[in-house]
Amino acid sequence: MISKSSGPLRPGDQVQLTDEKGRRHRVVLAAGRQFHTHRGSIAHDDLIGQPEGCVARSSGGTSYVAFRVLLADYTLSMARGAAVVYPKDAAQIIAMADIFPGARVLEAGAGSGALSCWVLRAIGESGTLLSYERRADFAAIARDNVTGFFGGEHPAWRLVVGDLGAPDGGPEADSFDRVILDMLSPWDLVDQVARWLIPGGVICGYVATTTQLSRLVEALRAAGGFDEPAAWESLVRGWHVDGLAVRPDHRMVGHTGFLVTARRLAPGVTAPPRRRRPAKGAHPGTDQADDAENSSGG
Repeated sequence: MISKSSGPLRPGDQVQLTDEKGRRHRVVLAAGRQFHTHRGSIAHDDLIGQPEGCVARSSGGTSYVAFRVLLADYTLSMARGAAVVYPKDAAQIIAMADIFPGARVLEAGAGSGALSCWVLRAIGESGTLLSYERRADFAAIARDNVTGFFGGEHPAWRLVVGDLGAPDGGPEADSFDRVILDMLSPWDLVDQVARWLIPGGVICGYVATTTQLSRLVEALRAAGGFDEPAAWESLVRGWHVDGLAVRPDHRMVGHTGFLVTARRLAPGVTAPPRRRRPAKGAHPGTDQADDAENSSGG
């Protein structure tokens, strides 16, 4: 694996060029090549050897600030098969699933490889990321995106094209510290995840709809091998700041997905029952029994 570069810009570096209006372009530097826009061209040789944060002027007179690409920028501009996990959600997954250097992580599915890049950055070369992707075309895109960001094969990553839920497949018991499920029906794998995770390990589900959210949380509760799940979403709103003109941006990154986390209990341990009373109507078919119990003084 080629580590993130530092020092002067070099051939092979991925560079983001930003013009005066904030428009961004990603280029891979190569000696003798040129970057072309409707505002003129910039020779790559004019950037090679310069420090990050330099300013290059196109042949048409437009100035561009040049920085090496950040992972957040790379994620939003990468080629896509499946939808990418946005940086705001990837950051929440890394933090709230407590993904640490050297961790053994199982991911299903790989999608376009955005989250794989974030996890690999977090676990480092001493960790393990095993990513499953059912679709071969998505897996190919994910591989290209991950190797494109790191500049080569990451030694901690293994990508498998296949169904993690297949009855004759899957990892061994107690083989992972963290499991991330970014798939259509993650509740189908809850029982297997309980076997794959070490005690104290974290399962993290990333789902798009409230129906998926409800089914995953209830499946974790019903499985009995996890503590009480936590569920949330993150909304990011930028701010316009220009002197005393300070106001929220008109646009924001609103709902992209829900996150669910829970921790694996010790073998044979069942989570204590919830003490809070569910809202009326939350569980159809139980309200009449509750009313009868209350009327009898129970």
